[in-house]
Amino acid sequence: MEDDALKKILTVLAVGLLCLLLAAGCGSQQQRGERKDFTIVTSFYPMYIDVLNITKGIDGVKVVNMTKPQTGCLHDYQLTTEDMKTLEQADVFVVNGAGMEAFLDKARKQQKLKVIEASDNPDISFITDDGEDNPHVWMSVTYAIAQVQTITSKLCEADPDHADAYRKNALEYCTKLEDLKKEMHAQLDDLPHKDIVTFHEAFPYLAKEFHLNIVSVIEHEPGTDPSPQELEATISAVNRMPVKVLFTEPQYSPAAAETIARETGAGIYTLDPVVTGEADERAADAYIETMKRNMDVLKQALQ
Repeated sequence: MEDDALKKILTVLAVGLLCLLLAAGCGSQQQRGERKDFTIVTSFYPMYIDVLNITKGIDGVKVVNMTKPQTGCLHDYQLTTEDMKTLEQADVFVVNGAGMEAFLDKARKQQKLKVIEASDNPDISFITDDGEDNPHVWMSVTYAIAQVQTITSKLCEADPDHADAYRKNALEYCTKLEDLKKEMHAQLDDLPHKDIVTFHEAFPYLAKEFHLNIVSVIEHEPGTDPSPQELEATISAVNRMPVKVLFTEPQYSPAAAETIARETGAGIYTLDPVVTGEADERAADAYIETMKRNMDVLKQALQ
Protein backbone atom coordinates (compact mmCIF):
# COMPACT_ATOMS: atom_id res chain seq x y z
CA MET A 1 0.00 0.00 0.00
CA GLU A 2 2.78 2.39 0.88
CA ASP A 3 4.42 1.65 -2.48
CA ASP A 4 1.18 2.48 -4.32
CA ALA A 5 0.80 5.75 -2.43
CA LEU A 6 4.40 6.69 -3.20
CA LYS A 7 3.88 5.90 -6.88
CA LYS A 8 0.79 8.12 -6.97
CA ILE A 9 2.70 10.99 -5.35
CA LEU A 10 5.61 10.63 -7.78
CA THR A 11 3.20 10.49 -10.72
CA VAL A 12 1.44 13.68 -9.60
CA LEU A 13 4.78 15.45 -9.15
CA ALA A 14 6.00 14.29 -12.55
CA VAL A 15 2.83 15.48 -14.28
CA GLY A 16 3.03 18.81 -12.46
CA LEU A 17 6.67 19.30 -13.46
CA LEU A 18 5.86 18.44 -17.06
CA CYS A 19 3.05 21.00 -17.11
CA LEU A 20 5.38 23.65 -15.71
CA LEU A 21 7.99 22.87 -18.37
CA LEU A 22 5.40 22.97 -21.13
CA ALA A 23 3.97 26.25 -19.83
CA ALA A 24 7.44 27.77 -19.66
CA GLY A 25 8.16 26.60 -23.18
CA CYS A 26 4.89 27.98 -24.48
CA GLY A 27 5.52 31.24 -22.66
CA SER A 28 8.99 31.66 -24.12
CA GLN A 29 7.65 30.88 -27.60
CA GLN A 30 4.95 33.50 -27.09
CA GLN A 31 7.56 36.03 -25.99
CA ARG A 32 9.68 35.25 -29.02
CA GLY A 33 6.64 35.52 -31.27
CA GLU A 34 5.64 38.85 -29.77
CA ARG A 35 9.10 40.35 -29.67
CA LYS A 36 8.74 44.05 -30.43
CA ASP A 37 10.77 45.80 -33.10
CA PHE A 38 13.20 48.46 -31.94
CA THR A 39 11.36 51.54 -33.22
CA ILE A 40 13.23 54.68 -34.25
CA VAL A 41 11.10 57.76 -34.89
CA THR A 42 12.67 60.66 -36.81
CA SER A 43 11.52 64.27 -36.62
CA PHE A 44 11.70 65.20 -40.31
CA TYR A 45 13.14 64.27 -43.68
CA PRO A 46 16.91 64.86 -43.27
CA MET A 47 16.94 62.75 -40.11
CA TYR A 48 14.84 60.09 -41.83
CA ILE A 49 17.42 59.84 -44.62
CA ASP A 50 20.27 59.40 -42.13
CA VAL A 51 18.49 56.75 -40.09
CA LEU A 52 17.39 54.82 -43.17
CA ASN A 53 21.03 54.49 -44.19
CA ILE A 54 22.22 53.55 -40.70
CA THR A 55 19.53 50.86 -40.29
CA LYS A 56 19.54 49.50 -43.85
CA GLY A 57 18.76 45.79 -44.01
CA ILE A 58 18.67 45.26 -40.23
CA ASP A 59 15.88 42.92 -39.09
CA GLY A 60 14.04 43.92 -35.94
CA VAL A 61 14.49 47.66 -36.45
CA LYS A 62 11.62 49.88 -37.60
CA VAL A 63 12.01 53.48 -38.83
CA VAL A 64 9.07 55.91 -38.76
CA ASN A 65 9.16 59.55 -39.85
CA MET A 66 6.93 61.55 -37.48
CA THR A 67 6.03 64.40 -39.82
CA LYS A 68 4.80 64.11 -43.38
CA PRO A 69 7.77 63.97 -45.77
CA GLN A 70 6.52 67.12 -47.50
CA THR A 71 6.46 69.13 -44.26
CA GLY A 72 9.77 70.94 -44.79
CA CYS A 73 11.71 72.67 -42.01
CA LEU A 74 10.16 72.48 -38.55
CA HIS A 75 10.79 76.05 -37.34
CA ASP A 76 7.18 76.70 -36.31
CA TYR A 77 5.82 73.17 -36.41
CA GLN A 78 3.16 72.28 -33.83
CA LEU A 79 2.76 68.71 -32.62
CA THR A 80 -0.48 66.99 -33.58
CA THR A 81 -2.39 64.27 -31.76
CA GLU A 82 -1.20 61.85 -34.43
CA ASP A 83 2.40 62.89 -33.78
CA MET A 84 2.00 62.12 -30.08
CA LYS A 85 0.63 58.67 -30.92
CA THR A 86 3.66 58.09 -33.15
CA LEU A 87 6.03 59.13 -30.38
CA GLU A 88 4.35 56.73 -27.94
CA GLN A 89 5.79 53.80 -29.91
CA ALA A 90 9.31 55.25 -30.16
CA ASP A 91 12.25 53.57 -28.45
CA VAL A 92 14.30 56.57 -29.54
CA PHE A 93 13.43 59.87 -31.19
CA VAL A 94 16.08 61.19 -33.60
CA VAL A 95 16.01 64.96 -34.11
CA ASN A 96 18.24 67.54 -35.72
CA GLY A 97 18.42 69.71 -32.62
CA ALA A 98 20.02 73.17 -32.48
CA GLY A 99 16.55 74.70 -32.20
CA MET A 100 15.06 73.17 -35.35
CA GLU A 101 12.39 71.26 -33.41
CA ALA A 102 10.85 74.05 -31.35
CA PHE A 103 8.34 71.54 -29.95
CA LEU A 104 11.02 69.29 -28.43
CA ASP A 105 10.62 70.44 -24.81
CA LYS A 106 6.85 69.90 -24.99
CA ALA A 107 7.34 66.42 -26.45
CA ARG A 108 9.79 65.51 -23.70
CA LYS A 109 7.34 66.62 -21.02
CA GLN A 110 4.44 64.64 -22.45
CA GLN A 111 6.40 61.51 -23.36
CA LYS A 112 9.25 59.72 -21.63
CA LEU A 113 11.44 59.98 -24.70
CA LYS A 114 15.02 58.96 -25.31
CA VAL A 115 16.10 61.71 -27.70
CA ILE A 116 19.13 61.65 -30.00
CA GLU A 117 20.12 65.14 -31.17
CA ALA A 118 22.12 64.71 -34.35
CA SER A 119 23.71 68.16 -34.05
CA ASP A 120 25.08 67.43 -30.58
CA ASN A 121 28.61 66.94 -31.88
CA PRO A 122 31.74 68.88 -30.85
CA ASP A 123 32.92 68.93 -34.48
CA ILE A 124 29.94 71.09 -35.49
CA SER A 125 30.52 74.83 -35.19
CA PHE A 126 27.23 76.66 -35.38
CA ILE A 127 26.65 79.78 -37.43
CA THR A 128 24.62 82.25 -35.39
CA ASP A 129 22.11 84.90 -36.45
CA ASP A 130 20.89 87.44 -33.88
CA GLY A 131 22.33 85.22 -31.15
CA GLU A 132 20.53 82.06 -32.29
CA ASP A 133 22.17 79.01 -33.80
CA ASN A 134 21.29 78.29 -37.41
CA PRO A 135 20.07 74.67 -37.31
CA HIS A 136 20.50 73.79 -41.02
CA VAL A 137 23.82 72.05 -40.40
CA TRP A 138 23.09 69.09 -42.71
CA MET A 139 23.62 71.41 -45.70
CA SER A 140 27.34 71.14 -45.01
CA VAL A 141 28.39 67.69 -46.19
CA THR A 142 31.08 67.66 -43.49
CA TYR A 143 28.48 68.29 -40.82
CA ALA A 144 26.08 65.79 -42.39
CA ILE A 145 28.78 63.18 -41.82
CA ALA A 146 29.17 64.36 -38.22
CA GLN A 147 25.41 63.98 -37.71
CA VAL A 148 25.47 60.41 -39.04
CA GLN A 149 28.30 59.61 -36.65
CA THR A 150 26.41 61.10 -33.69
CA ILE A 151 23.21 59.22 -34.49
CA THR A 152 25.13 55.96 -34.92
CA SER A 153 27.00 56.31 -31.64
CA LYS A 154 23.81 57.01 -29.67
CA LEU A 155 21.86 54.23 -31.41
CA CYS A 156 24.58 51.75 -30.46
CA GLU A 157 24.14 52.77 -26.82
CA ALA A 158 20.34 52.55 -26.99
CA ASP A 159 20.22 49.29 -28.96
CA PRO A 160 23.46 47.33 -28.43
CA ASP A 161 21.97 44.20 -30.05
CA HIS A 162 22.28 45.88 -33.45
CA ALA A 163 25.39 47.97 -32.76
CA ASP A 164 27.71 46.16 -35.19
CA ALA A 165 25.20 46.43 -38.00
CA TYR A 166 24.63 50.15 -37.30
CA ARG A 167 28.37 50.82 -37.41
CA LYS A 168 28.84 48.87 -40.64
CA ASN A 169 26.04 50.73 -42.41
CA ALA A 170 27.19 54.11 -41.09
CA LEU A 171 30.72 53.53 -42.35
CA GLU A 172 29.38 52.67 -45.79
CA TYR A 173 27.17 55.76 -45.89
CA CYS A 174 29.86 58.10 -44.58
CA THR A 175 32.21 56.83 -47.29
CA LYS A 176 29.60 57.82 -49.89
CA LEU A 177 29.25 61.24 -48.25
CA GLU A 178 33.03 61.73 -48.30
CA ASP A 179 33.02 60.96 -52.02
CA LEU A 180 30.20 63.48 -52.48
CA LYS A 181 32.15 66.14 -50.62
CA LYS A 182 35.25 65.60 -52.79
CA GLU A 183 33.18 65.81 -55.95
CA MET A 184 31.46 69.01 -54.85
CA HIS A 185 34.74 70.67 -53.90
CA ALA A 186 36.24 69.70 -57.25
CA GLN A 187 33.29 71.23 -59.09
CA LEU A 188 32.62 74.34 -56.96
CA ASP A 189 35.85 75.56 -55.38
CA ASP A 190 37.14 77.28 -58.53
CA LEU A 191 33.94 78.86 -59.78
CA PRO A 192 34.69 82.38 -61.09
CA HIS A 193 31.79 83.95 -59.19
CA LYS A 194 30.88 83.38 -55.55
CA ASP A 195 28.11 85.87 -54.67
CA ILE A 196 24.62 84.41 -54.28
CA VAL A 197 21.19 85.45 -53.01
CA THR A 198 19.33 82.60 -51.32
CA PHE A 199 15.66 82.20 -50.54
CA HIS A 200 15.94 81.79 -46.76
CA GLU A 201 18.52 80.99 -44.09
CA ALA A 202 18.96 77.34 -45.10
CA PHE A 203 22.28 77.69 -46.91
CA PRO A 204 24.97 79.38 -44.74
CA TYR A 205 26.64 76.01 -44.00
CA LEU A 206 26.64 75.06 -47.69
CA ALA A 207 28.08 78.48 -48.53
CA LYS A 208 30.77 78.23 -45.87
CA GLU A 209 31.91 74.77 -46.95
CA PHE A 210 32.14 75.64 -50.64
CA HIS A 211 33.41 79.22 -50.30
CA LEU A 212 30.28 81.01 -51.48
CA ASN A 213 29.20 84.45 -50.32
CA ILE A 214 25.53 85.01 -49.41
CA VAL A 215 24.97 88.72 -50.04
CA SER A 216 21.26 88.72 -49.21
CA VAL A 217 18.32 86.50 -48.24
CA ILE A 218 14.92 86.92 -49.91
CA GLU A 219 12.69 85.75 -47.02
CA HIS A 220 14.11 85.78 -43.49
CA GLU A 221 10.97 83.96 -42.34
CA PRO A 222 10.21 81.29 -44.97
CA GLY A 223 6.69 81.57 -46.30
CA THR A 224 6.43 85.21 -45.15
CA ASP A 225 6.73 87.91 -47.82
CA PRO A 226 9.62 90.32 -47.32
CA SER A 227 8.75 93.84 -46.23
CA PRO A 228 9.14 96.66 -48.80
CA GLN A 229 12.35 97.71 -47.05
CA GLU A 230 13.75 94.16 -47.17
CA LEU A 231 12.76 93.85 -50.81
CA GLU A 232 14.48 97.12 -51.70
CA ALA A 233 17.63 96.10 -49.81
CA THR A 234 17.80 92.81 -51.72
CA ILE A 235 17.24 94.57 -55.06
CA SER A 236 20.12 96.94 -54.27
CA ALA A 237 22.38 94.02 -53.30
CA VAL A 238 21.56 92.13 -56.50
CA ASN A 239 22.26 95.20 -58.66
CA ARG A 240 25.77 95.33 -57.21
CA MET A 241 26.53 91.70 -58.05
CA PRO A 242 28.75 90.98 -61.09
CA VAL A 243 26.55 87.98 -61.92
CA LYS A 244 22.95 88.51 -60.88
CA VAL A 245 21.49 85.22 -59.64
CA LEU A 246 18.68 84.38 -57.24
CA PHE A 247 17.97 80.98 -55.73
CA THR A 248 14.48 79.85 -54.84
CA GLU A 249 13.50 76.65 -53.00
CA PRO A 250 11.05 74.03 -54.33
CA GLN A 251 9.15 74.06 -51.01
CA TYR A 252 8.07 77.73 -51.28
CA SER A 253 6.48 80.17 -53.70
CA PRO A 254 8.99 81.98 -55.96
CA ALA A 255 6.82 85.12 -56.13
CA ALA A 256 9.21 87.39 -54.17
CA ALA A 257 12.19 86.18 -56.20
CA GLU A 258 10.29 86.85 -59.42
CA THR A 259 9.62 90.41 -58.27
CA ILE A 260 13.33 90.96 -57.61
CA ALA A 261 14.24 89.39 -60.96
CA ARG A 262 11.91 91.78 -62.82
CA GLU A 263 13.59 94.73 -61.11
CA THR A 264 17.17 93.56 -61.63
CA GLY A 265 17.24 91.23 -64.60
CA ALA A 266 18.62 88.47 -62.36
CA GLY A 267 18.40 84.84 -63.34
CA ILE A 268 16.36 82.52 -61.11
CA TYR A 269 17.63 79.07 -60.12
CA THR A 270 16.50 76.49 -57.57
CA LEU A 271 18.49 75.17 -54.60
CA ASP A 272 16.93 72.38 -52.56
CA PRO A 273 17.58 72.20 -48.77
CA VAL A 274 16.73 68.47 -48.79
CA VAL A 275 13.79 68.78 -46.42
CA THR A 276 11.04 67.11 -48.48
CA GLY A 277 10.71 63.87 -50.40
CA GLU A 278 9.27 60.39 -50.36
CA ALA A 279 9.11 58.43 -47.10
CA ASP A 280 10.22 55.04 -48.40
CA GLU A 281 13.43 53.14 -49.04
CA ARG A 282 14.22 55.34 -52.03
CA ALA A 283 14.80 58.17 -49.58
CA ALA A 284 18.13 56.62 -48.57
CA ASP A 285 19.76 58.15 -51.66
CA ALA A 286 17.85 61.45 -51.52
CA TYR A 287 20.52 63.54 -49.78
CA ILE A 288 23.33 62.60 -52.15
CA GLU A 289 21.17 62.93 -55.26
CA THR A 290 19.75 66.31 -54.20
CA MET A 291 23.15 67.72 -53.26
CA LYS A 292 24.51 66.69 -56.66
CA ARG A 293 21.64 68.55 -58.32
CA ASN A 294 22.46 71.59 -56.16
CA MET A 295 26.07 71.31 -57.29
CA ASP A 296 25.03 71.29 -60.96
CA VAL A 297 22.73 74.29 -60.43
CA LEU A 298 25.48 76.32 -58.76
CA LYS A 299 27.90 75.51 -61.58
CA GLN A 300 25.35 76.59 -64.16
CA ALA A 301 24.49 79.82 -62.34
CA LEU A 302 28.00 80.93 -61.36
CA GLN A 303 30.15 80.05 -64.37
